[in-house]
Amino acid sequence: MAGTCHRTPVRSRMRSERPLRTLVRAVVVLALLLGWSASAGPAAQAGEQAGQQAASTVRGGDTLYSNGTRCTVGFNARSGSTVYAFVSGRCAQGAGTTWYADAAQTVGVGVTAGVSFPGNDYASIRYTNTAVAHPGEISLGAGAGTQDITSAAHPVVGQSICHVGRTTGHQCGIVQAVNVTVNYSGGTVYGLFRSTICSEPGDAGGPAFSGGTALGIIVGSSGNCSSGGVTYYQPVTEWLSAYGLSVY
Repeated sequence: MAGTCHRTPVRSRMRSERPLRTLVRAVVVLALLLGWSASAGPAAQAGEQAGQQAASTVRGGDTLYSNGTRCTVGFNARSGSTVYAFVSGRCAQGAGTTWYADAAQTVGVGVTAGVSFPGNDYASIRYTNTAVAHPGEISLGAGAGTQDITSAAHPVVGQSICHVGRTTGHQCGIVQAVNVTVNYSGGTVYGLFRSTICSEPGDAGGPAFSGGTALGIIVGSSGNCSSGGVTYYQPVTEWLSAYGLSVY
C-alpha cells in the first residue's frame, strides 16, 4: 500500500534495567521512523535511483522498493552462493514480493524470502539479479565512504555503537540496554536493544554496527535529534540464525 505505514506502540517495558522502566514506558515514537513508504519527494527519489542504477550495487544502508513501499537494507548476508538483504519485518510486511533498486521499479533485484513480525522485526529479501552487486559492506552516507562488515555479534551494555540513518546519517553512541520488549498496536516484539543515539523520520531499517561488527537495524526511537532521544534495534544475530546466514 502506498503512503506512510505508521504503527504506534501502546506501551513498552524493559526486561532488564528496572530503574529505566519509566523511561521505556514513555511514548516510543516507533511510527516516527517508518520513512520506508513512498513519502520521499521526487528529487530524493531521483537521487537514490540514479545512484543505485549507476553503481549497480546494493549495500547495507541502500534503499529497495516494492509496490509503493521503500525499505532500507540493514546488511547483506549469504548462505553458500545465495545472498540476502536484511530489512525490517514491519516494512516488508506492507510491500509486494518483488523488489527493485529504483523508485520507478525498473531494476529488479530480488524477492521476499520470509517475514517475521510481530515477535521479531526482520525480513529477508533474496537477491536474484546477478547483474547487481551486493557487497558485504555498508554505506556511511553521501561522501562518507563505506564500512566493511566482517562479523556479527550480540550487543553488550556499554559497547560503542554507530548507526546510519537515511535522514540523520552516521552517528555514534553506546548500547544502553538489551533484551527490551515493545508492545505495538499490531503486536509485541521481543529481544530488542537500545542505544543513546537519536533518530529521525526516515531512519528506520538503517544498519547499526561497532567497527566491522554488525549489531542490528533501527526499528524505533523515543525523542528526536533536537531535544535528545534514544533508538531501538532488532538484533542482526536473530535474523542470521533464523535463516542460517553469515555476514561477509
